Amino acid sequence: MKLAMTLLVRDEADIVDAQIAYHLHAGVDVVVATDNRSEDSTTEILERYAREGVLHLIREPGDDLRQTEWVTRMARLAATELGADWVINTDADEFWHARGASLKDLLGAVPDRFGAVRGAWRNFVPRPDDERFFAERMTVRLCTPSFHPHPLSTHFKSAHRARPDVRIGRGNHEALADGLVALRGWYPIEILHFPVRSYEHCRRKYVTQFVALERNAEKGIPGHMAEAYEAYRAGELDGFYAPLVVDDEALERGLADGTYAVDTRLRDTLRRLGFGARAGASPADPKPRSPVADAALFAAEYAALGEADLGAFFGARLDELEARLARLERSPVADARRLAGSLRP
Repeated sequence: MKLAMTLLVRDEADIVDAQIAYHLHAGVDVVVATDNRSEDSTTEILERYAREGVLHLIREPGDDLRQTEWVTRMARLAATELGADWVINTDADEFWHARGASLKDLLGAVPDRFGAVRGAWRNFVPRPDDERFFAERMTVRLCTPSFHPHPLSTHFKSAHRARPDVRIGRGNHEALADGLVALRGWYPIEILHFPVRSYEHCRRKYVTQFVALERNAEKGIPGHMAEAYEAYRAGELDGFYAPLVVDDEALERGLADGTYAVDTRLRDTLRRLGFGARAGASPADPKPRSPVADAALFAAEYAALGEADLGAFFGARLDELEARLARLERSPVADARRLAGSLRP
């Protein structure tokens, strides 16, 4: 089986090298990456993997962040030109981890009648920035998810069988095609998610994306992104970012009441791959939970995804309805009706 990964990036030099290396180590055979106007060293990192023959690079100069269109293009290319059997559509801040198996073993076991499998976001919170590599600092995971417009919202993403006619939904959450049936209610993949990594990343992410999305506003702008941008324009981005950061005192309280858990899996894997510190686990790391306790915690967390599933279901269909209405508005019949209306006395 050939597994492809799509990746849309802009100025993600602090994380993209580790993200690609992690997934190649986890079983991804080829990466299809779209670089959208990066100005840091992201482009050079992608070019290095392209020279190694494991990455197909697309340079996208558009300034209107047409994510659905661009990711759909990559997913279709993986199916038609690269011979993929399965595709995962990732963001630079995501690290896909199959529970109890490898990604390939898990996807290979999916019954033929199903074409998409969900993975659940497990959000890691910002910690005080001491300029270390993000995975060394961010070892605290939020354990009380909910589906709401917030940087640490709960959601799922879809891995899907490669199809030349696939359409990737808003936010990469759904993969849509005739007969591409999602296996609902099962989340065998944990997506270790690092959505806000520092104040500078917060500024870059929300300000840059907001400006780009304004040029493509018919798709809507998430409420928390608009909130961050308005705070930035008012000179108050600190007030948006500061409540997201978990300091040592808040961490101690959160560990006691179950709000947070220390999770070093990504840090430890990336250390083995040559990223971050070279030492083993620090003495402060807690003992790992038993498999049973860990499974129970995961089940409790992803119970909140039922609401996200409904949001994705109706969101995809609203996108389709909007596209149909736009086509009707541009049709000759609509033009004729408008002309006739203007000629009425």
